[in-house]
Amino acid sequence: MNGNMADNLLPNGVILNEFLEAIFARDSSRLKYAQNGLIAAMGEQALVDAAATIAAFNAYPRMADSTGIPLESGKEEITQELRAELRLDRLQHI
Repeated sequence: MNGNMADNLLPNGVILNEFLEAIFARDSSRLKYAQNGLIAAMGEQALVDAAATIAAFNAYPRMADSTGIPLESGKEEITQELRAELRLDRLQHI
């Protein structure tokens, strides 16, 4: 998500990317502008579909993590202190 969509070949890709970036920026005025642009270009159902897709892809790693799938080594290293503080490692044996 670097905002450079000049070479995007996806139909309405610039509009969809702006919607995505506005969501992750947590910028309500930018999001409203992006929502209006998406609706104008693609319709209300496309807004719903785009929001649902973003939400689903945001949830997949959380679902995988909650099932006990092992952490990648990079995540394991950077979360060591937090996991210890929250005593999350004790859940491995449940």
